[in-house]
Amino acid sequence: MDEFKKEIVRLVSKKYPISDSMLETPPDEKLGDFALPCFGLAKEAKKDPKIIAEEIADEAKESELIKEVRAVGPYVNFFVKKDKLSELVLPNVVKLKNDYGKSLIGKDKMIVVEFSAPNTNKPQHLGHIRNNLLGMSFSNILEFSGHKTIRVNFINDRGIHICKSMLAYKKWGNDREPDVKSDHFVGNFYVMFNLNAQDKPELEDEAKEMLKKWEEGDKETLALWRKMNNWVYKGFNDTYEKLGIRFDNTYYESEIYEKGKKRIIEWLEKGIFKKTDDGAIYAPLQDFNLPDKILIRSDGTSLYIVSDIELAKIRFDEYKMDKLVYVVASEQNAYFQQLFKVFDLIGYEFTNKCFHMSYGMVFLPEGKMKSREGNVVDADDLMDEIIELSREDLKKRYEGLSDIEIEKRAKAIGIGALKFFMLKHDHLKDMNYNPKESISFEGETGPYVQYAYARISSIVNKFGKILDKADYSLLRAEEEKKLVKLIADFPEAVEESARNCRPEVVARYLLDLSHAFNEFYQACQVLAEDEELKKSRILLINCVRQVLKNGLGLLGIECLDEM
Repeated sequence: MDEFKKEIVRLVSKKYPISDSMLETPPDEKLGDFALPCFGLAKEAKKDPKIIAEEIADEAKESELIKEVRAVGPYVNFFVKKDKLSELVLPNVVKLKNDYGKSLIGKDKMIVVEFSAPNTNKPQHLGHIRNNLLGMSFSNILEFSGHKTIRVNFINDRGIHICKSMLAYKKWGNDREPDVKSDHFVGNFYVMFNLNAQDKPELEDEAKEMLKKWEEGDKETLALWRKMNNWVYKGFNDTYEKLGIRFDNTYYESEIYEKGKKRIIEWLEKGIFKKTDDGAIYAPLQDFNLPDKILIRSDGTSLYIVSDIELAKIRFDEYKMDKLVYVVASEQNAYFQQLFKVFDLIGYEFTNKCFHMSYGMVFLPEGKMKSREGNVVDADDLMDEIIELSREDLKKRYEGLSDIEIEKRAKAIGIGALKFFMLKHDHLKDMNYNPKESISFEGETGPYVQYAYARISSIVNKFGKILDKADYSLLRAEEEKKLVKLIADFPEAVEESARNCRPEVVARYLLDLSHAFNEFYQACQVLAEDEELKKSRILLINCVRQVLKNGLGLLGIECLDEM
């Protein structure tokens, strides 16, 4: 839609200078294809915005690309000539292919996205899946929008919770090797600790003593820690691979906390931090309407925030980045307010470059997950379940598929369904996850979008070749015009998603495009039409297929030529 925006800017600038960033997309097509709010112009010109809208509408008459200009209150609505749209948009898709939708809004900007950040005392669960998918898809979208994007993981590999798993293994593990997936094996001991601690509260003190030994460098404790952590890393890597998650760099708290503690002591001596009566070091935040934050406990062991403070400095020194995005659940909103305020207290100049990409919790029919009670929904179990549901559905739908083909499709459809369901929701809000609903071929689901892609592939394959040009003037049906308009909207959807940290914008767009294609498919023949119209429609739907591929790729979802 860039050419139309440029034309609108040209028309309006005869009377008032504007930029294309001032243009909005109306919520209803009846209000036009673009709208210009006149409030900002009114403030500068010291005029009523309604008068300015009328002046612009009188001046900006019809042109080669603009069909109508209409003043509606303080807005100017612009209606484009949609027959021109296909001539501008479709050749661009044909030319750019996998690059269609890319932009340079992030040119020369570097963004580091930290996500996942699991603890090494248990396997990843359903909440981690939402975190991983949000972090990965947002990173993909930033990269597609021209940003230099660094995906990082910060693994919490030390602390009291790690010691609880270690202590349980030491007491009841009998030096066994993992007999289940290795991170699940370690997680079972974390559950075992918490169950036993209900009747033996002294276990909590033993775990604290173990943490103190770890920080003091006790050889036996460190050896056990390394062995169990290695089991967990192997399990984590298997989970990441299955989910399609990758990182450019991984940091470990165990390698950072000690230097962080030294800095905390230095800032204490400078009077920035204070001590409690029992000797704990804390950041005084009450003057900023925040609760004080303990940094180092009275026994000398440090909390996670100490490493976060140190790692932020390390990364800004290392990457010279423009923004650091923390993808962390809304339960930690208060924590990040404290963390960023601590950055200000110690004089870090990059606080305004830090952003907490908060997201809502994931719930099941049973309610909130509670890992310490052992009834958490593990990420691996959930992926296995969704693939099994997909496998069963494929066997019912398609008889005669080989086992190899069923497995290939079941994984692509199942994991795609999980990803899409997680990503289509407003990430700021809590959500309910329903595996059976997510795997449906109908409704607002991943398989629905994948099936639109597969259906187009079937039609194009029957036609027998890919076209690079056709008579665009033949695309006159309303269903065709709607598809062209949506194809034109894809770059804007990606940009909006990148600017506002909202991967769900891309997911919702793909649903709209798939729905519009299905409306077209019901209303318009393709292969049964005369040759020229057939070619035009083949080119149109192949452009739809390309955009579906590009969009699904940003979400990390595989496309299938056959479902």
